[in-house]
Amino acid sequence: MIIQLQPGISARDREALMDQVNKVGYKITQVKTQAGEYLIGIGKGEFDIRSIGHLNGIQDIHIVSDDYKLVSKKWKVKPTSIDLGDGVSIKDGDMAVIAGPCSIESEEQIQHTIAHLKSNRINLMRGGVFKPRSSPYSFRGMGMEGLKLWYKHAKAAGIKIVTEVMQVSQIEEMHDYVDVFQVGARNTQNFNLLDELGKIDKAVMIKRGISGTIEELLQSAEYVFSGGNEKLILCERGIRTYEKASRNTLDLNAVPILKTKSHLPVVVDPSHGIGIRDYVAQMALAGVMAGADGVIYEAHEDPDNAYSDGQQTLNFAQSALLADQIRKTFAMRKTFPLL
Repeated sequence: MIIQLQPGISARDREALMDQVNKVGYKITQVKTQAGEYLIGIGKGEFDIRSIGHLNGIQDIHIVSDDYKLVSKKWKVKPTSIDLGDGVSIKDGDMAVIAGPCSIESEEQIQHTIAHLKSNRINLMRGGVFKPRSSPYSFRGMGMEGLKLWYKHAKAAGIKIVTEVMQVSQIEEMHDYVDVFQVGARNTQNFNLLDELGKIDKAVMIKRGISGTIEELLQSAEYVFSGGNEKLILCERGIRTYEKASRNTLDLNAVPILKTKSHLPVVVDPSHGIGIRDYVAQMALAGVMAGADGVIYEAHEDPDNAYSDGQQTLNFAQSALLADQIRKTFAMRKTFPLL
C-alpha cells in the first residue's frame, strides 16, 4: 500500500493515519522525497481501503502488490519526467541521445567530443572518470581531475554530464560536477551506494546488473526512491547469457516490460549491450522501436586508440549518422498508435 500525504499534513492527522494503518496489520515506512511524502504499508491482510482513504491528510492511496512499490506504475500512472535544467530532460514521449567516450582521457579529447556533440544537437555527454575494469592493469580513469576539466568545458557548452559513481565516498566530491550519476552494472546491487544516492537531489541512472533480472533492476531503483530521490532512470545494457558471439545479450524485451511495470524513463545502451561496433547502430534503432525514452552509446574521435572499450565505440562520423537515424526512427515510431 502507498499513501501519498497532502503537503503540510498536521502531526495529529499523521498520527491518526498511522494508527489506522497499524490496526489493519500493516507495517509502515515513512518516505520523504524531493516531490512528496509517502507512507509505505507492508502487510498481507485484506481490508477495505475506504477505512483509511477517508482520513484527513491523504492526497492519494493505492494498493500495490509489487515488492517494488514506489517505482511501480500501479500507483503512478503518469510517466516520470527527469528535468536536468536548461531545457534538457529525459522523459516519455521524447528521445534523449547520450553519447561520449567510455573514458575521459584528456582535455583535448573532452573539447573535441563536445564540439562533435554540439554539431549534432546532442546535449548529454557520457564518460567515465572512475572506471571499473576487469583487469587492475587497465586504464582506470582520470578521477576528479578529469571530472573538473570535463565540467568546465561542458558547462560552457551547455552539455549535461552523465558519469559513473563507484562507491559511497565519491558521491560528495563528485556531486557539484555531475548532472546524472550512473550506477554501473557491477554496482546495481551495491545497496549501501543506492541508499546514499537516495539522499541526494541529483538524477540517478541505474544500469541492469550483468546477470540481473528485470525485477532486480526495479528493486534497485526502489532502494534509491525509498531513500528520498525520485529522479531515477532505468537502463537496459545487456545481460550475460551463454551466447559467445557478442559481449552481452541486449534484452530488448526489457524495454516494453519496464515501461509497463514502472513509471520511470527507460534508456537503452547498445554499446555494452552487444559490444561490437558494427552492430551498435542496429541495436540502438531496435531499442528506439522497442519504446525506449533514450539511447546512450559510446563515441570517440579515434576508437581504435581509445583507452577502453574501443571495439564497441563509434567514431564521430558513425555517431553523427546514428544520432540522425535515432531521431528519424523515433519520429516514425510516434506514427504507430500502439507505441
